[in-house]
Amino acid sequence: MNEKLFLPVRILLTLGVAEFFGPALRDSGVSHLQNPEWPGHAKVHMMWFIAYLFASGLSQIYLIWFRRPFDRGNLSLTFIWQFCNLFAFWAAVFLAPVYGGAVIDGKYHTQIFGINENILAFGFFSLLWLTGLFIFRARSR
Repeated sequence: MNEKLFLPVRILLTLGVAEFFGPALRDSGVSHLQNPEWPGHAKVHMMWFIAYLFASGLSQIYLIWFRRPFDRGNLSLTFIWQFCNLFAFWAAVFLAPVYGGAVIDGKYHTQIFGINENILAFGFFSLLWLTGLFIFRARSR
């Protein structure tokens, strides 16, 4: 199978993996993991989430670039994995009124061009994912 044919897809998937490493940087400080207002049990769940995402990111990098022999199935699995992450974020956003959640926190989160940073970032990653999927499907025919 021609690996070079799927190089743009692999690059887009790799960019999408960045979101799996982001929480280790963004959410390990006082806004989340070290927030003194959070109960200890919530912090355990946050650390679990951060570690899971980080390990997931490493696993995806392996599937995209290092698993041999190269197989489109590894890319398919990575698309599914990233879809699950994106779906979970958007579900959390749209269901926030049901469980009393809030996407906007004026104390720790910022807006970029008047858009919440999380919405902007996940909108970008959703577009990357869709673009990669479109190219993947076109080149898999």
